[in-house]
Amino acid sequence: MGKTADLTAVQKAIIDTLKQEVCGRKKCGRKRCTTRRGDRTLRKIVEKDRFQTLGDLRKQWTESGVETSRATVYRRVQEMGYRCRIPQVKPLLNQKQRQKRLTWATEKQHWTVAQWSKVLFSDESKFCMSFGNQGARVWRKTGEREMPKCLKSSVKYPQSVMVWGAMSAAGVGPLCFIKGRVNAASYQEILEHFMLPSAEKLYGDDFIFQHDLAPAHSAKTTENLWDIVKRKLRDARPNTLDELKAAIEASWASITPQQCHRLIASMPRRIEAVISAKGFPTKY
Repeated sequence: MGKTADLTAVQKAIIDTLKQEVCGRKKCGRKRCTTRRGDRTLRKIVEKDRFQTLGDLRKQWTESGVETSRATVYRRVQEMGYRCRIPQVKPLLNQKQRQKRLTWATEKQHWTVAQWSKVLFSDESKFCMSFGNQGARVWRKTGEREMPKCLKSSVKYPQSVMVWGAMSAAGVGPLCFIKGRVNAASYQEILEHFMLPSAEKLYGDDFIFQHDLAPAHSAKTTENLWDIVKRKLRDARPNTLDELKAAIEASWASITPQQCHRLIASMPRRIEAVISAKGFPTKY
């Protein structure tokens, strides 16, 4: 019994000694190859232009006197909290356009959801055969880079269609596929053959028409519906214009009145966001 107690005491003394030695040592591993001053310079480079590539950042950092690898640049940027993401697409607005948005939002600031429910929104959107700049990814093994089934056809000017649509709290109206550019005559035809039928279907006679040329772009309600359609098209992957049109119509028809009503119910928040942003683009 005495020997066991002595052994335990010896073991404890050894463990305590090892802990002291470890705590007294300097940290192991590679020395950090950049200084705090150099890291601050990199932060300034990133902040100057958020759309630079990793290669651009490394080049500018090197020119400032910090010679390092792309991997180190990536690690430092990550440590700073930056992540490489696909940017939100927002319209560029000049001062006059911002003022129009702000004036329009201020006029509608006290509108209720019931009032917004009487509005018929319309907008146009372009749909291309290829979706997004990055496109679909491919799963492949080593040596399959040139295999036909692993290749993506490149199109310099992808085929596309322009579509006009209208929506309200009650749902969506029929789509119009536009041929060529929209002028006064063609827009008149759209209003006569598509807007009025949409209004009759969704309202009857009691409605307010908010066309896409007005500063109502601050609301972006119809744009949200186009985004829903385009997300669904990424799964459809049409190969011809006829297939693209059919997929657009099917996706548009699948939008429910409940989805439309939720968008309309958000109008007071959208208006407040435009006012808070002083006419600049908002998260909506």
